[in-house]
Amino acid sequence: MDLPGIEVRMVERCGSTNELLLMEAKPDVLLAAQEQTAGRGRRGRRWYSAPGAGVTFSLSALIRRPARELAGLSLVTGVGAARALRTLGVPAALKWPNDLVVDGAKLGGILVETRGNFAVIGLGINCRRDPALEARLKRRLAALDQYVAVDRNQLIERVAQSLLEALAMFEAHGLEPLRAEWERMDAHAGKRLRVRLADGRVLTGLARGLDGDGGLRLQTRSGLRAVRSGRVLSARPA
Repeated sequence: MDLPGIEVRMVERCGSTNELLLMEAKPDVLLAAQEQTAGRGRRGRRWYSAPGAGVTFSLSALIRRPARELAGLSLVTGVGAARALRTLGVPAALKWPNDLVVDGAKLGGILVETRGNFAVIGLGINCRRDPALEARLKRRLAALDQYVAVDRNQLIERVAQSLLEALAMFEAHGLEPLRAEWERMDAHAGKRLRVRLADGRVLTGLARGLDGDGGLRLQTRSGLRAVRSGRVLSARPA
């Protein structure tokens, strides 16, 4: 795997690649696992994947930006991952703040965890469709095998290289140069969204892209609002 400056480790099975790299606290390491027994999603949710059905890896990095800007890392990661998937022929789009989707079906997820300026960026991508998992989760899932045949290690290398390029852009210039690209790949652009806020309230409005710090902009009845912590519950045409 050709990732200059990155120590690449591959394991068959582990609890959580993010957790292991957080404990080690060493930057510039990529850890990939065939199976994670305690994989996590955002807000402590479990990441579901059958053994060998997906690609899961984490990348550790020192991010030389002010701490207040690190909330944008999930968006930066999304841009890098979606870029790579699109070059492979997968019509990936982005769902704020941390999902990869195809036609509304979840293809992958992102989990970024930070300790000061040390960040661990976790990515999970479905490679093989699993109807049983869809039934269990009661939601549509997408998988790479519906669009393209690709070697697992080649996929990790392509996505990781694209992620490193996006991170370099972010370190040099912040979120702004990547914001327009994220908006071009926004799965919900112009749609009417229902968003559950961190305090439990539900906000409804039209998706209007990203705020300067990565918040989701919603055009509501009371004006333009920026949501910085929340979850999109539903989306429909305006």
